[in-house]
Amino acid sequence: MTFHSAPERKLGAKHPTLRQAVTEAIRQSIFSGKYQPGERLVEEQLANELGVSRYPVGEALRALQAEGLVEISPRRGAAVAKVSQEEANEIVELRASLEGLCARLATRRCGPDDRTEIADLLSRGERASAADDSEALAGLHAEVHALMARIGRNRHLNEFIQSLRDKTVWLYSTSLGWRARQSWAEHAAILAAVASGDEDLAAILSSRHVLNVGASHQKRYNGPDSPELLGAAALPQLLADTLPAR
Repeated sequence: MTFHSAPERKLGAKHPTLRQAVTEAIRQSIFSGKYQPGERLVEEQLANELGVSRYPVGEALRALQAEGLVEISPRRGAAVAKVSQEEANEIVELRASLEGLCARLATRRCGPDDRTEIADLLSRGERASAADDSEALAGLHAEVHALMARIGRNRHLNEFIQSLRDKTVWLYSTSLGWRARQSWAEHAAILAAVASGDEDLAAILSSRHVLNVGASHQKRYNGPDSPELLGAAALPQLLADTLPAR
């Protein structure tokens, strides 16, 4: 996402308060990679881009500091936070655990209409993967998470997972594009497990998918000795084993 210049009343009209609107705009620009870790966030520049005064921008930066996304120092001012590998691992581990719970709940609550949606999603994903259409696959990834959240029907869990999902996308944005087909294969296996009613397998695959993204990133940028928890070669057979009988 990129910033879009907008008058104050327009931002305020979409959100309970102007500060929340500005905070969300800056947050999403950080998550999208527009502002990289360590990059300075200049209040005046942000205010001009968002079409607001500097005051709500300052409030927003302090709110993002409390979230750990922004660092503020007396000399340098505000900058996008730098996340250590240890912190990144903690975020990934927590999200992996919660995604497993989400998949488990979705499997328990999956009905006939949900299975029809899953079948349609699997069919579209198979076509996009065969065409190596990374843009289409990215959209399907988002659909998978939205569908799982809807089927699982736990609003508080979904809100918590979404905040962690945003952070992991931010942390590993450079890894997401080049492993789009592998990520889809993992998502397809999860969906197949949900549709077949195997909640243990669905939970395991969901957790491992998140861990795999982190492991793949480490392997690519920190050397080849970082093992992936579940190799892509194992996923086609898992998918075949878990698809419902036709």
